Amino acid sequence: MKDIDTRHLSWDEWDELNNPRPEESGFDRVVEAAISRRGFLGGVVAFGSGAAVMGAGTLLSGTAARAQGASRFDFTPIEIQTDFTVHVPEGYSWKPMAKWGDKLFSDAAEFDHETGGDLASSDRIFGENTDGMEHFSVEGAELIAVNHEYVNPDENLPQNEDGIPATAEDVRKLQNLQGVTVMEVAEGPDGWAIVVDSPYNRRITHTTPMRISGPAAGHDLLKTEADPEGVEVLGTLNNCGAGKTPWGTYLTCEENFNGYFGAADPEVEFSASEAYARYGIGSEGRYAYEKFDPRFDVATNPNEPNRFGYVVEIDPANPDSMPVKRTALGRFKHENAATALAEDGRVVVYLGDDERGEYLYKFVSRDAYEEGGETSTLLDEGQLYVARFEEDMTGEWVALTPEATGMADAAEIAIHTRMAASAVDATTMDRPEWVAVNPVAAEAYCALTNNRNRGLRANAGGDETPVNGPNPREANNYGQIVRWFPTNGDHGEAGFTWDLYVMAGNPTVAEGPYAGSENVNAGNLFNSPDGMMFDSTGLLWIQTDGDDSNEGEFAGMGNNQMLAGDPETGEIVRFLTGPNGSEVTGLTWSADKRTMFVGIQHPAAPFPDGEGMLPRSTVIAVKRDDNGVIG
Repeated sequence: MKDIDTRHLSWDEWDELNNPRPEESGFDRVVEAAISRRGFLGGVVAFGSGAAVMGAGTLLSGTAARAQGASRFDFTPIEIQTDFTVHVPEGYSWKPMAKWGDKLFSDAAEFDHETGGDLASSDRIFGENTDGMEHFSVEGAELIAVNHEYVNPDENLPQNEDGIPATAEDVRKLQNLQGVTVMEVAEGPDGWAIVVDSPYNRRITHTTPMRISGPAAGHDLLKTEADPEGVEVLGTLNNCGAGKTPWGTYLTCEENFNGYFGAADPEVEFSASEAYARYGIGSEGRYAYEKFDPRFDVATNPNEPNRFGYVVEIDPANPDSMPVKRTALGRFKHENAATALAEDGRVVVYLGDDERGEYLYKFVSRDAYEEGGETSTLLDEGQLYVARFEEDMTGEWVALTPEATGMADAAEIAIHTRMAASAVDATTMDRPEWVAVNPVAAEAYCALTNNRNRGLRANAGGDETPVNGPNPREANNYGQIVRWFPTNGDHGEAGFTWDLYVMAGNPTVAEGPYAGSENVNAGNLFNSPDGMMFDSTGLLWIQTDGDDSNEGEFAGMGNNQMLAGDPETGEIVRFLTGPNGSEVTGLTWSADKRTMFVGIQHPAAPFPDGEGMLPRSTVIAVKRDDNGVIG
């Protein structure tokens, strides 16, 4: 670790260096077996949401499904790009709306490209590395809540050698640039912009007080010297994807929280416990927090990591409200939180654990949601499940109970969720990223972004990760999207059938499974599907965070991008390309659906301000030139 420059590694690469994960997952084995039973991809990759009612193995082929209807896309797909700006189809335009450093409040200083901004303003501005986001309409105001996943110290601390924090003030600045922004936005003559000094504007950072709720609240493993009751914590870490509840609150998801902790004294011998090892907590953090903020020194505060890795609920309409960590939804590297309602009104939340060989989860509330009714316990009282996929293209959600897992109680399951999932022999997956629930059909999708280790190593808990059903390829560098159909069309049911909506690949350089599924061609090549959102019409928007070298096995894929997919036909087309080096992540729409807001994270070039300026993660506004509906 000491001899390797870790500053510019992705979070996935950093984790792999510190805590290597398996090469193969159980999902790969399931898919491989399903394919071998049906021939190459026959019945495993299938198109047409309505076809699912006919049962596994009888789904329409891609050709037959596409023949049934014309394209639903109202734009001409664009070509790949390798440059340093954003591209959208002819008849569409884009503008920056919110950039790292833009003011939320008028007392903040103007952004300084020489310093990356000052400490005093760092929690009064739009933060770094935009990610998941959601739109809310509150008493006529349009609000967007957006995550700030992590920082880029080279840009945030440009006057420091190699961007390495050297003081407690440096660390506090980085802590302030991460977390969540809630902001009011409005469209004017020059386009969309932040409403500076709006009463709704708010920054939530690594030091914002939060309440802990659910089964883990008050547990001994969550108690610290600063919080002997184990019910209140400072901050939310590594906020990745997001979600929105039926009652209008924002769900922000803590992903790579492990990378913020370490041991301040390098002379102190560090021995990782089983739980630390499973969650990737080691002796050195990524941003030197442990050297300047004792809360992140595991040698003196060993329980502090147990207070992160949760879904946090925020009320965007009430800037004075305290965020709440909902521990009943489990502790792991949460990607996003996709909500649905069961037929009886209970709340369903789908959750992915974004690490190689980890799991896909579902939470179902005990009580039903009633519009205007009490909602404070809906995400505290209920049952957490983990997915098990079978080779016959069926599956079940296995309840994580003390009896099934051998754990003492619901609190232990909420804190050590990964170990609970391992205990019930759930299906290990290829890095479950965003889940998206179709608003016009009873189905849900999960982006399995990639897994170069598939079929080669066990996960951190020792669970094998063989090639299987939804994870059909060894050394899977391209990724795929799995889709499931709940029994009786009810997301509250325990059973489901499944198929693969798409297997990314490259038919121009590869054959067999690595060429991808039938709906992948030279005109829509992509790798590493990550973010996903449905629009109101049932089109699936797919965002990528993968290899943008445009070389070798990735030739013809260009920069990371956003594509649109039609669940009914399987057709997938490219809508937007991001600047080289960036991830396209986060998507929401204005109230009138005439503007699409898209996140551009960690651009490599000086985007969007031009040469001589720092690169700034940015939320852009995309519109049709005729001001037509876009989602």
